[in-house]
Amino acid sequence: MTYGLSKSDVESLLLESAKHSCKKSDAPCVKIAAIAKLPTRFGKFQVLAFDNNIDSKEHIALVHGKVLGKSNVLVRIHSECLTGDALGSMRCDCRDQLEAALKRISKAKAGVLLYLRQEGRGVGLENKIRAYQLQDKGYDTFEANEALGFKYDERDYAIAAHILNSLHIKSINLMTNNPNKISDLKHHGVKITGRIPIVTKPNKYNMFYLKTKMVKGGQMLDIHQAEARGR
Repeated sequence: MTYGLSKSDVESLLLESAKHSCKKSDAPCVKIAAIAKLPTRFGKFQVLAFDNNIDSKEHIALVHGKVLGKSNVLVRIHSECLTGDALGSMRCDCRDQLEAALKRISKAKAGVLLYLRQEGRGVGLENKIRAYQLQDKGYDTFEANEALGFKYDERDYAIAAHILNSLHIKSINLMTNNPNKISDLKHHGVKITGRIPIVTKPNKYNMFYLKTKMVKGGQMLDIHQAEARGR
């Protein structure tokens, strides 16, 4: 299968971004810095790196198929989790969700995975480990963040909305279990035409974490369905 963005698409997007200066703007501004092919174990993607004037972090998008100017594009917005995504931690379900999303997008006609550098639900890596330390003492994941002086979820999806806009995507079919993500994206002008749940197999280390996200965070998880899927 060929890569989704044609040579002319790539040139057009880069030229459009080159004319768009974030340094001169007081409003939130996101622009494409580079585009490259990225063959993965899940399929062929193109990776786009973004500059922004909101948090100065290096966010990326993995694009599969023809998404420019399209409606109902399959999208997953994934917040960075070094311990889960890269190191295989079983304290969370982040890596399982990431892999499930990449597999589903690669099999779809077209889709996008946004990888946002919002470690630890936006509190950063060091504070995430501090929160783990508190969880080892009996705090749940939300109590730990709050004990450190943060909201239970510090993430914001303004950048995600701007990235989708830079790809001229008209509407999305969002892969998520998180109602707060849906409402925040809508607040930033993203049209969401549907939701696709992500069901992963829980383990003995993350079961309490998942139940806490469901009970306290309002996440649309079906623990029993997830358990049955793993049998």
